[in-house]
Amino acid sequence: MKSNLSRRNFLSHCAICSAGLSLYPMIGSSMNFYMPPVLSRPKVKPVVKTIFAYPDPAGPIWPNIGYDFDSKIAEYKEKLLSGCPDVEFRFLSTMVGSAEEAKRIVDEDPEVDGYLYFLVGCLWGNLSETLAQSGKPMIMVDHLYAGSGEFLTAYAWAHRQKFPVIPVSSSDFNDVKKALSYLVTMKLIANSTMLVVGGTPDIKLQETYGIQVKGIEFSEINNRYNAITKKEYEAKADEWIKRAGRVVEPKVEEIRKSAAMYLAMAGVMEDHQAQAITVNCLGGIYSEQMVCAYPCIGFMELDDQGFVGACEADQRSTITKLMMTYQAGRPGFISDPVIDTSKNQIIYAHCVAPTKVYGPDGPYNPFHIRSHSEDRKGAAIRSLLPIGAMTTTIEFDHNKKQIIFHQGVTVENVDEDMACRSKLAVEVKGDVYKLLNEWDQWGWHRVTFFGDLKREVETLAILYGFEMVYEA
Repeated sequence: MKSNLSRRNFLSHCAICSAGLSLYPMIGSSMNFYMPPVLSRPKVKPVVKTIFAYPDPAGPIWPNIGYDFDSKIAEYKEKLLSGCPDVEFRFLSTMVGSAEEAKRIVDEDPEVDGYLYFLVGCLWGNLSETLAQSGKPMIMVDHLYAGSGEFLTAYAWAHRQKFPVIPVSSSDFNDVKKALSYLVTMKLIANSTMLVVGGTPDIKLQETYGIQVKGIEFSEINNRYNAITKKEYEAKADEWIKRAGRVVEPKVEEIRKSAAMYLAMAGVMEDHQAQAITVNCLGGIYSEQMVCAYPCIGFMELDDQGFVGACEADQRSTITKLMMTYQAGRPGFISDPVIDTSKNQIIYAHCVAPTKVYGPDGPYNPFHIRSHSEDRKGAAIRSLLPIGAMTTTIEFDHNKKQIIFHQGVTVENVDEDMACRSKLAVEVKGDVYKLLNEWDQWGWHRVTFFGDLKREVETLAILYGFEMVYEA
């Protein structure tokens, strides 16, 4: 998806590319030329030192005397190389279970991103514990009926010490691949870029996650907006109108402004090779520093494509969305919640929400194009989100070193003219009265994801050294 030509340069040099016009959408009776934004994830892989530890099979051991460890290790290597193309492996086998051996392994590859440690058998030394103390993420894997004794004791010790170690004790090798996906996510986050438009970048985000956070002036968005061609923004607006179930308040011209705003944001993201953007939208619009349009529909579009658009220059919610976009492959819904204790419900409300809640390859859910609720201006989204589905609602807080968490099942897309346009009611899993207790400490925003993602969130908490706060 990367290119040496920017989208803007491509268009300006495309006068003689008529042979390729069939690649672009035809909307209505006229042909419009629309070049999708050239956005992509960072082209990086985590480097994972992969250690196979096992004892001498000449004596009586688990699984049995004379066991062929070499064949098992060869099998593991083949599965890793064929099944995990997003990881760079460095393999090592050892029959030495000492702390000194662990220190040698750590010292010889100081730049690795983490360890994948197979207890192919039990060594019963200090290798496991010393590797766990390295401070780097480590996946500890049990070869069932062979390494189980040392695995159980060593992992339990590492967990109690709060080291970034995650366990795999499973007969399904896909669980090893799933564990490696967390190291991929951490590598992607550390090499991503977040743009903050009209706000001050939070430097501590970079210190915690490695992500680059860049401040962008409103003028950069305005300049991009003013450079978008009529054919571009009309094509995108026509696409949205055609896909929307209803267009209620906004005129076509207002939706076209939103399309130009989306293309402006995507163009600035392309310029900075960014994967996420958050905009001080209310501040920019109300102060007239942002002269274009509300970014709501553009945020929807970015989220549906597998990137992140986020409101109100909320950097904490933006990193939460990006983290789970990488890990779970699906977008988040930032909201200002309302709680209805009489129904055991929390209602997530905002003027934007994704329409592909299960990720870019998943189905669209219906949506309506509405005005922005507070001032009844511009164009925004009422997304009609899936009902009867489990949701996971969280916020990562890098200052507290905590993740706040609750879950529920969707029951209704609330049709109420008050407050924001997208309003998703969820029946709380837990105590709705307990859910009232944390808002002064965490602020109003929460980010909701479709699916039961409890294990994913808890695992990321372990790897980043965060505490889980179960708010319901």
